[in-house]
Amino acid sequence: MRSMHEKSPGHQLSPSSWNRYEQCPRKYWLSRQKLPKKASMPASLGNAVHNSLEDICNLDLNDRAQDESGWLPVTSKEILDRQWSIEKEAFLSSPRHPSWKDELISKAYQGLLGALKMLVGKSDLPNRELSDITVWQWKHVQSRVLASEGTLESDCGRLMGRLDLLIDDVDDKGRTKGWIVADLKTGRPPTGDLDPKVNRQLLFYRDLLKMGRSEHPDIRAEGWYSSDQTTHEATGPNVIDDALVAWEATKPSQIPLEGRPGDFACRFCDWKAWCPIWWKATTDGTLNNNGTFRDEVVRIISYDETGGAGLLERSVAVDEIGTLAPSSERLGFIVRDRAKLQLDSLIEEGYDGAVFIGGARMTTKVLHLGDWSEILKWRPLLEGTGINQRNST
Repeated sequence: MRSMHEKSPGHQLSPSSWNRYEQCPRKYWLSRQKLPKKASMPASLGNAVHNSLEDICNLDLNDRAQDESGWLPVTSKEILDRQWSIEKEAFLSSPRHPSWKDELISKAYQGLLGALKMLVGKSDLPNRELSDITVWQWKHVQSRVLASEGTLESDCGRLMGRLDLLIDDVDDKGRTKGWIVADLKTGRPPTGDLDPKVNRQLLFYRDLLKMGRSEHPDIRAEGWYSSDQTTHEATGPNVIDDALVAWEATKPSQIPLEGRPGDFACRFCDWKAWCPIWWKATTDGTLNNNGTFRDEVVRIISYDETGGAGLLERSVAVDEIGTLAPSSERLGFIVRDRAKLQLDSLIEEGYDGAVFIGGARMTTKVLHLGDWSEILKWRPLLEGTGINQRNST
């Protein structure tokens, strides 16, 4: 599904990188600097479901009896188990990750079954019980899938996206009446209208598909939410011109882009250990840091490596380039599991500078750190690495 052009530019804009840039340009800039990425269970679960659905859509069933039934749930589970193992290996080998939750495979399986039921429903089959789907019926479903996990690019090569499914929408005589751009969502479904960012993402895919095609059937874009098997159609004008403006604003730069600290943007940012703007806003009280789980920049005052307990001093941001000053605020901490391994490693290498603590649980002047937390060197990044990813996902 890749559009044909001689050569793509090094810098491309995807819907996720566009959203990240709008949340906070500095957050976007940091995401392009080849810093160690943080793995997450929701992302891994989503990847396992998406990749399993792609595999099932591309199954070669020529060696099976056409009327065989009962095979689809079993085969789907086997495929999901394989993809789950692949995701687990990638997750645990990533430099930043919490603990892996094997128990979530049941949620992933239910999500996959939900996606399959939605796909069967779009194929106009009378039977929607997956256990009753025959090999012949699934081949019929496959014939409706024009593409799965296809890469879309604009003619100029500046815009790109990954399309989950492109479905042939046919009339009662089997003639094409349109195409459905389907984006599978494994998260929480909307209670009303689509989130504006999700709506724009779907329109982005729709409009990329239209580019370079003087003739095409009616194209609609839908978000498929597997948890409750609902579809939500995206509506709105063409977004390509706006995307190209964003592409221009997100060109690689050695100079950091501006920071726009905000509770939502910073709460879900994986790059705070490298962002002095965030800590300055926190120190000034612009950002709320009084929840049960907190991110801090501190210095370790004392630490009992055997018992995993110690005392730390909260650092104060002096400016927006990462300069720190001491404070009178001291907190006890208890560290275990992966967070303890990270702290022990820093101490073993002789590091005695400020550290970023992510996801510490606060209880009455004591911070608790474990597998859900991370401890990293405080290393504000003030200049580009000179190595930018081709696109940011």
